[in-house]
Amino acid sequence: MIKRHSDLVLEITAYDPHTVENDLNTAVEMAREHAMQERRHGILVTQHGYTSYTVAVSRDVPFGQTRERRE
Repeated sequence: MIKRHSDLVLEITAYDPHTVENDLNTAVEMAREHAMQERRHGILVTQHGYTSYTVAVSRDVPFGQTRERRE
């Protein structure tokens, strides 16, 4: 399940690997579309647990890059 907090932050919750992968790919594409419009920030994917992630357009990531981290 992808929950949109804003154009800049998407929350993903899924319980099987296939759904996690599909939802993360979809969320990254949505964030990338927004980042491409502004051309200032990159994308940060954060794993909060085995079933919980956020995908965000982040000023801490250079434009054109996607970074991952675990919390």
